[in-house]
Amino acid sequence: MTRPAWRVKCRKTLLLCGWRFVPVGTLPEVKAKHPILPMRAPRMSSRLRLLHRLPWPLPALTAWTLAWACYGLLLQAGAASTWAWLAAALLGAALSVKVSRAWRRALMSAGFPLSSLALGADAPAWLWLLAAVPLMVAYPLRAWSDAPFFPTPLRALQGLVGVLDVSDGARVMDAGCGLGHGLKALHRVWPQAKFDGVEWSAPMAWLCALRCPFAQVQRGDMWQQPWKDYTLVYLFQRPESMDRAWAKACAEMAPGSWLVSLEFEVQGLQAEYRLDAGRGRPLWVYRVQPATDAGSKKPR
Repeated sequence: MTRPAWRVKCRKTLLLCGWRFVPVGTLPEVKAKHPILPMRAPRMSSRLRLLHRLPWPLPALTAWTLAWACYGLLLQAGAASTWAWLAAALLGAALSVKVSRAWRRALMSAGFPLSSLALGADAPAWLWLLAAVPLMVAYPLRAWSDAPFFPTPLRALQGLVGVLDVSDGARVMDAGCGLGHGLKALHRVWPQAKFDGVEWSAPMAWLCALRCPFAQVQRGDMWQQPWKDYTLVYLFQRPESMDRAWAKACAEMAPGSWLVSLEFEVQGLQAEYRLDAGRGRPLWVYRVQPATDAGSKKPR
């Protein structure tokens, strides 16, 4: 029996992305023909390994592009739009399975469904790629290596009131300030302080400066920006960034100053305070040590 063309294209697309097919039958029959299947999981194809080695967000953009390509090919082959949509959504989800971070898996899986709902199921696929261009301009590839855009809730830093004594005119920096949510939360706690923000994305730095007239915001690399003049540096970055941030703080900031991180801790280092930022999120507060003590982390 000849298979419909859309089924053939769908099968080829899934095979290209590393899927493997097992003959349909009862469990004993499958075990008899494929005795190794119950014993070990199938290996990831070399194509999928290559996809996951790409710097973020290229895996997400690739997954979204392949999902839209799958959707378009199935429609051209005569498949019903509902089945084509489901196949493309499953493809996007399958490509995200081996991605390390949960939020990255969610972005890769949700890219096609959300974009198709926003653009309409009958919209041409190239419109989604066109819509991704402003995202790459506003949040360039290098910025994704530090952290995705997750804003600081306005009340997340309220626990610092009465815990840290930041004097009038003390300098406070939000390293990677995005659109200024962290600066606003800091200003709510210490309105008498002097605030600086640094952000790699030029459009976001410009918007942050408009939203936070009380702060000096500049476009730049937070890792190249000197931290020596700050009483407190605030971060909402990634777990992988915290060791580097702690080393930079100890090398440049004065002993007794503060490094504050929302949600992500410095592994192996005892925090001075662990506060509740709301919704189960921890707020980690570290007193900066001399540079000679930066590598000797206290046990928990």
